[in-house]
Order: sequence, then C-alpha cells, then structure tokens
Amino acid sequence: MSRYVSGRFGQALLVLWAAFTVSFILLQVLPGDAILIKFQNPDMGLSPAQIADMRAAYGADVPVWQQYLHTLGDFLRGSLGYSIQAGVPVTELLSSNFPPTLRLALFGFALAAVVAFALAFLSSLLHFGWLKNTLQAVPSLFISIPTFWLGIALIQFFSFHLRWIPVINPGEWVGLILPIITLAIPISAPLAQILIRSIDQVQTQPFVAVARAKGASRSGVLWRHVARNALLPALTIAGLLFGELIAGALITETVFGLNGLGQLTQQAVNNQDVAVLQAIVVISAAAFVAINLLVDLLYPLLDPRLKASASKNSRGATA
Repeated sequence: MSRYVSGRFGQALLVLWAAFTVSFILLQVLPGDAILIKFQNPDMGLSPAQIADMRAAYGADVPVWQQYLHTLGDFLRGSLGYSIQAGVPVTELLSSNFPPTLRLALFGFALAAVVAFALAFLSSLLHFGWLKNTLQAVPSLFISIPTFWLGIALIQFFSFHLRWIPVINPGEWVGLILPIITLAIPISAPLAQILIRSIDQVQTQPFVAVARAKGASRSGVLWRHVARNALLPALTIAGLLFGELIAGALITETVFGLNGLGQLTQQAVNNQDVAVLQAIVVISAAAFVAINLLVDLLYPLLDPRLKASASKNSRGATA
C-alpha cells in the first residue's frame, strides 16, 4: 500500500513539473515584453539605460535556460516572483485573490454534486417512463450551455426581470448566488450522466436481485447497495471535473465582475505579466493534481479489491 501511495505522489510531482515547464515555454514565446510595456511609457520618462537596468533587476536579460532554472528554484523555495505591473510579490496578489475563487469553486462544486445526485437518483426511483426520460435528458441540456451565456441569462432574468438579486452592491453572499448557479450547472451535467449510467449498470448485478428477493425496498437497495458501487466511476469524473471547475470559475468571475483569480488573470494577460500567469497556471495545476491524488487515495478505501490488489503488488515488488 505504501508503494501505491508513493507512486501516486511521484506521478503528481511529475505532472506539476510538466505543467510548470510547458507554461514557462509558452509564456516565453509570447510576443511582446511586459517590462517594455510598463517602463517604456513616455510618461515615465525613463532612459534606455534605466530600462535596461530594470530588465536586469527582473532577470530578463539572461538566457532563457537560466531564467527557467532561476524561476524553478524560486518556486521550489515558495517564492513566486514579482508582478511587473503591480510591483509587489505574486504571493501577495494571490493571497488576496485566491480565497474568493476557492470559495466560489467549492460552493459551485457542492451544488453541482447535489444537482447531479438528485437527477441520478430521482431518475432511478421514478416509475413514470416519460418523466424518467426527461430527467435523464437534462444533463445533455446542461452540458451544452456555455458558461458565459448562462451567467448573462441569469443576470437578465433574476436581476433585471424579477429584480430579486441586485446587480450593484448585492452583498458578499447574495452576490454569490448567481455565480454559484452559473458554475454548478455545466459541471453537474457530466457527473449526472456518469452516475445515471453507473446506477443502471449496478442495478443489473445479481446482488441487487438477491437483495430485492429478501424483501428490501427499491429505495433501500438503491441507497444501501447500489449507491456505493455506483460512486466509484463518479468519483473519478469528479476529480477530472475539478480542473474545469477552476477554468469555469475564472470565466464566471469575469462575467459577474467578481474579485478573484479571474480578474487577476485578465489583467495579467492584458499586461503580459508573465510571473502572475505562471503562478496561476501552476496553482491551478496543483489544485487539479491534489484533487485527483485524493481520488486515487480514496479508491482503495471505497473498493476493498483495489486495496488488496495494491497490497499484493507491493508485496510482490518487495519480494
């Protein structure tokens, strides 16, 4: 089991290194220069020699491979560099912008899970064929709705038409209602589809028929026997969806004008602030890797067969 865990941690570190390296290369080949964009402004009145000094101060005058090693070493030490546009450490920008994005992502994922489970279990319990087919078709509708369009539609309906949620100064928690719904609906669709398909497959297993023959109710069998076995594929897709959740949160924050990583990313792209963009990519990759690592570690706990297989492989490798 320890070999299984160490292997998963090794894979997670490899993915993080690959994300850092690929993002560094892509950001380096972007046209333009963030230092020139800021300091070559005539209003600042800097001479070419002073601009060259600024490039040297930010380490932009050394070869790319040296910049890569220096940036990688800073990341390993916990230093994410300095924002050229803001003139402050990137960690300071992230400390003020990451918590709102994390809060939006967590609440959005929680609502997405509730919607997905409700659609999956209701469609399994209902006896009316037409209603069951309607519920099973809802995820296909949800997944086809663009996030930005959904956010605009919700603002138009709930804010301008019904006037339930104000657009200007709605309050900290009231202002999160529409963004959470906007984020949750597209994410809930693939999760609901996997759950519905998994539940249908598990219900055809012999142990379900045995449980029903012993007098267990349909809902009781669904909750006690089917649900746990159907959760395994859904757990995998939930880990993969977390990456989309971060990307969806950035788009949602932009649509609703929320402070967070979305606004910070937009500003960094406009100003070509490479240090900020690099940090956002690595943090997003770290969140994605952490969630999937957690899913991998939970799998043996939910399925004893995987735990036994991991232990057997570990003993075989030791022998």
